[in-house]
Amino acid sequence: MIPSLVGFAVVLAFIFLRVPIALAMGLVGVVGFAFETNMSAALSMSARIVTESSRDYGLSVIPLFVLMGLFVNESGMSREIYRAAHAFLGHLRGGLAMATIVACGVFAAISGSSLATVATMSRVTMPEMRRFGYDDGLSTASIAAGGTLGILIPPSVILVMYGLLTQTSIIGLFLAGLLPGLIGIVFYLAAVAFVVKRNPDAGPCGERSSWMQRWVALRGIGAVLALFVMMIGGLYGIFNWYPLNLTFSPTEAAGMGASGTFLIALLRRRLSWASTLKALVETAITTAGLFAILMGAWIFSNFVNYAGLPETLVAIVTEHNLPPLAVIGMILVIYLLLGCVFESLSMIVLTVPVFFPVVVQLGMDPIWFGIVVVIVTEISLITPPVGLNVFIMKSVLDDVPTSTIFKGVTPFWIVDILRLTLIVLVPPVALVLPWIVM
Repeated sequence: MIPSLVGFAVVLAFIFLRVPIALAMGLVGVVGFAFETNMSAALSMSARIVTESSRDYGLSVIPLFVLMGLFVNESGMSREIYRAAHAFLGHLRGGLAMATIVACGVFAAISGSSLATVATMSRVTMPEMRRFGYDDGLSTASIAAGGTLGILIPPSVILVMYGLLTQTSIIGLFLAGLLPGLIGIVFYLAAVAFVVKRNPDAGPCGERSSWMQRWVALRGIGAVLALFVMMIGGLYGIFNWYPLNLTFSPTEAAGMGASGTFLIALLRRRLSWASTLKALVETAITTAGLFAILMGAWIFSNFVNYAGLPETLVAIVTEHNLPPLAVIGMILVIYLLLGCVFESLSMIVLTVPVFFPVVVQLGMDPIWFGIVVVIVTEISLITPPVGLNVFIMKSVLDDVPTSTIFKGVTPFWIVDILRLTLIVLVPPVALVLPWIVM
């Protein structure tokens, strides 16, 4: 156990020194495994992981979802989604912020990325909220918080990463993330309502749209809805009846999504040779980074497992007869503390290999634990001092102080804590859809 703890300390030190997390985990994993066995075995283990990972067909789901998100940005879907939400909610007090939350949730369901959601929706929604005199704190907070939905509502790259790390069903994870994601939207809408009730000037009423305008706005997102229904329906076998008999694997669904968004952007004449090449290059760069992180995490996980840390933790839990809920509570506290200094992906790849065996030993559902981990990770995206979504907002809107954004997101991470408590205490909220469908 001691070598594992030393390894964690060294990895944390490397990360604080700005060493890339993939390199930090891979290097410590190789050296640590060599310390436990010998250098020849360590090099053989790391080489096997790299070669097997590079040939793993299941990993192709990652670049396809990344490419789909980039084509979504190019196709102009984000503006249409916001226009539809605005048409139904914009006339309410705080309605533009509420429309931003809903638009972020829908856009996140297509793009699968929190950072892409924040970067895109901030350019789409912020000018409109400023035009109606919205408080910058509420405006930026609704975008930063709404962007966190991108890692929970399927398709989600983070859920894919968790599934690959733990060999958990990606289809089950996508199903389990849907209802908590919708609950997150409702809770965020409640947070906006609370803010504008306390300070009506923070979110003045906007213009009321006619039913004809609302119908036109809904027609504008027809392509988005068709794409989502096609992916999700094929993934969960909704179309598995004669004469269609269509059922997709996660990789096939990602391929259909990437192809669909490409065709939509192409038909709308939003793509050029330059923008297509840019999307492909960004996909390759992002995928290479994610693959490197996965390989580093697997190498480090092999070292930690060989050194006996998970078994030691299981033995401690068993020896002291700790109730499962108390163990989960301690794990969540660790995640909340790590979330103050680490970004979401680093937290997951660093900690899941350690905590997952403990959770499984306690008899808890791995799909449920994945949703809990992702919700905690969502909270870390908007909490100080890191709050990655907050800094993405700051990079897009450099005239808004960081302190204003962090102050604005406070009600949102409070309702996120409430949602996390609900999922922990009532697991069927996350598991009811996997139970029904699978």
